[in-house]
Amino acid sequence: MLSRILSKGALQRPIGRLGGITVSRHFSSDAKSKNIAVVLSGCGVYDGSEITEAVATLVHLSRHGCNVSSFAPYQKQMHTIDHTSGEEIKQDRNVMVESARITRGNIQTLDMLDADMFDCVIFPGGFGAAKNLSTFASMGMDCGIHPKVKTIIENFHKAKKPMGFCCISPILAAKALGKTTYGLELTVGEDVEVDENGNKWPHYAAAEAIENFGATHVVTDMDSAHVDKENLIVTSPAYMCEAAPHKVFDNVGIMIEETLKLLK
Repeated sequence: MLSRILSKGALQRPIGRLGGITVSRHFSSDAKSKNIAVVLSGCGVYDGSEITEAVATLVHLSRHGCNVSSFAPYQKQMHTIDHTSGEEIKQDRNVMVESARITRGNIQTLDMLDADMFDCVIFPGGFGAAKNLSTFASMGMDCGIHPKVKTIIENFHKAKKPMGFCCISPILAAKALGKTTYGLELTVGEDVEVDENGNKWPHYAAAEAIENFGATHVVTDMDSAHVDKENLIVTSPAYMCEAAPHKVFDNVGIMIEETLKLLK
């Protein structure tokens, strides 16, 4: 047991002492030194990246020993929402500048993201994905997608490099690839407002949009992520479900782990 714990392939983090014995949590280092790109869309669920999902993405990637670089478009966000009231306020904000709040300033403009330089890419959710990385929130099925986001998704797919999406961001994959990619499978969770266990899915209509964009929607609960092994895309519901923060954090972790498993 001791030799396994101290083996080269394990990372140790003390989390406490029980009866004078140090207790450690161990994380696989299989993904160590892998270069992962994370695309953010602002800061705050209603007009940018969903903060719990974005932080969960960074934490889980860190635990797996990945080298992470974050990116966001340097542009004015669609609008600014007062998160205490849900009302729009007259204030211009920049998507990259806002995203930098989450990454402690360590961020680059989206134009700098080159698929050749990274092993995979992750898109956390939040309405920013539907407002700043696309126009899905305002235009629905007639929406456009940020040209750089489309190019990034197409380039990673063409290079057969894994991609991970959670919450509403699978809409981006559907819009970019749905009409041209055979057998594309994605999830935003449930396709009903209330599932058989009583969980609420207020944005369940996004499942139909994914189908209309040309992909297949696969119903998935909060204990799992859907893995499209043919297209190397992993998607999970996260805050598409009205779930407790720890469940969202863990669900993002499942998405990250399954995405990293797809790395060559």
